[in-house]
Amino acid sequence: MTALPFEDTTDFENADRGFVAALSPAVVTGADGGLVYDNDAYAFLKADCPATAHPSLWRQAQLCSRQGLYEVTEGVYQIRGLDLSNMTLVEGERGVVVIDPLLSAETAAAGLALYREHRGDRPVTGMLYTHSHGDHFGGSRGVLPHGTGTGVPILAPAGFLEHAVSENVYAGNAMTRRAIFMYGDRLPKSPEGQIGAGLGMTTSNGTITLVPPTVDVTRTGQEETVDGVRMVFQLTPGTEAPAEMNFLLPDHRALCLAENATHNMHNILTLRGAVVRDARVWARYLDEAVEYFGDRYDVAFASHHWPTWGRENVVAFLTAQRDLYAYLHDQTLRLLNSGLTGPEIAEEMRLPPALERSWHARGYYGSLSHNVKAVYQRYLGWFDGNAAHLWEHPPVALAQRYVDSMGGPEPTLAKARAYAEDGDLRFAATLLNHLVFADPGDTAARQTLAGVYDRLGHGAENGPWRNFFLTSAMELRQGPLEIVLDSTNPEMAAALTTDMLLDTLAIRIDGPRAWDEDLTVDLVLTDEERRHRLTLHNGALTHRSTPAAGQPRTRPGLTLTLTRPRLLGVLAGQGLDGVVVDGDPTLLTRLFSYVTEPDTAFPIVTP
Repeated sequence: MTALPFEDTTDFENADRGFVAALSPAVVTGADGGLVYDNDAYAFLKADCPATAHPSLWRQAQLCSRQGLYEVTEGVYQIRGLDLSNMTLVEGERGVVVIDPLLSAETAAAGLALYREHRGDRPVTGMLYTHSHGDHFGGSRGVLPHGTGTGVPILAPAGFLEHAVSENVYAGNAMTRRAIFMYGDRLPKSPEGQIGAGLGMTTSNGTITLVPPTVDVTRTGQEETVDGVRMVFQLTPGTEAPAEMNFLLPDHRALCLAENATHNMHNILTLRGAVVRDARVWARYLDEAVEYFGDRYDVAFASHHWPTWGRENVVAFLTAQRDLYAYLHDQTLRLLNSGLTGPEIAEEMRLPPALERSWHARGYYGSLSHNVKAVYQRYLGWFDGNAAHLWEHPPVALAQRYVDSMGGPEPTLAKARAYAEDGDLRFAATLLNHLVFADPGDTAARQTLAGVYDRLGHGAENGPWRNFFLTSAMELRQGPLEIVLDSTNPEMAAALTTDMLLDTLAIRIDGPRAWDEDLTVDLVLTDEERRHRLTLHNGALTHRSTPAAGQPRTRPGLTLTLTRPRLLGVLAGQGLDGVVVDGDPTLLTRLFSYVTEPDTAFPIVTP
């Protein structure tokens, strides 16, 4: 590996530049007194890097843990270190325009209060979401509480609302569990535990809200003015998020890069799970940004990390980020077409030395290894072309056969320990994983695997890798982690289209129990003037939408005529008060009898 330039302190200078004030104490709590975010827990990062952390990741954590109010340029401020993301505030003629109000309403409110303490009690006169990930809109009610914000424009890229609510709905349970492992929020904050996530420190644990956009940005070159603040937009769909945009503040000579260019290698496929991103398109939009915004800025900032000052420095940063994602994409395809599989490419791939030495291209959040595999997956999917992998046994059955082939648990454990002692932690983890899956009650195997995961985590430069290893070790020692799914969030439910609501119902049907069921229910929504026909047949709940006017070709067993708000109540089990019922109401009871609740306690590291 190319030696890293630890003597270069530019990032530390930039991270401290413009500092106004810190939140003291840097602890945010909820209305019930529960802890939402605690930046003070990272005070240990002021010390030198210990043996339990990678020096490069420790450096990144020292940078990300800086918190408070910062001036980017005259009239533009950022709140950093009070959530995984940053909140930017641009001062207008009457008030302030808020950009990306963090993940939780509580942290956003705390950040806004800190800003007002030092810049005056300015009203929020506009809000903007750069993209469709929760840490950039979830705190919206912290800056525009219920009962306020009438007439306040809220800008977002085209497609924002659909992607904002859908990405975490369809696979929300599994994704939420994996996010706990990825961000390490159950780990103790300590030199042996969680030291950040690369992109920021960790996610807040507060109230996720969503104030719907009122203004869609639909094209590059679109200009909008909010409270005297002029903005020129560049749409970048399919990059870091399905709906995303950069924009220029021409009067401030400041360029917002959303999350398209941050001070680390980002994810082509995040470990929490998502649709695979397009590294080719990502690189092209970064190149377009260099050309499109030209010489109209003196500083660039993003919704994570710290700004970059000086146009030449920004261009160098953007072109290197462009080259990073283009190289990842093109070289993976070159080696893929030479016959290598994803894991083989990941072992062979190396970045050019100039990128390896660039701190902002290091794999603190995304990694070269899992990004290469993601590019492979995007083009060729899960199958690597080896027929032996076409119909393998599932993990438990496979593990039992491996352990049997090695002579049983005791010799397998002895082999695994030998590999660990020799420093081959990767293969030791493979053998121990087979032992645990073959017999989840094997305490010796669980404890040994947990120890191997500790060592792998402490040696990882990538924040999510470290968190995954250490949280997996914790689960092996303590048992499955419990999570609480907020399925009653009224704002998120209201933001779902009716089709998406019905999709969420369909994916919770216990198909095998409903194999022999055959029923049809029509939902006539008077406020939407649409008829939604639900059909449960062969264990599959399908639905289609038609205009409400006129009679359907075939009569359903049950028709419910109601408004959209009442539909939300019906789906939440609040009964049929205020609903016009035509037909057999027991059909609804039968339909709901097949709906399963998500399991909040399934393990990740054991069967």
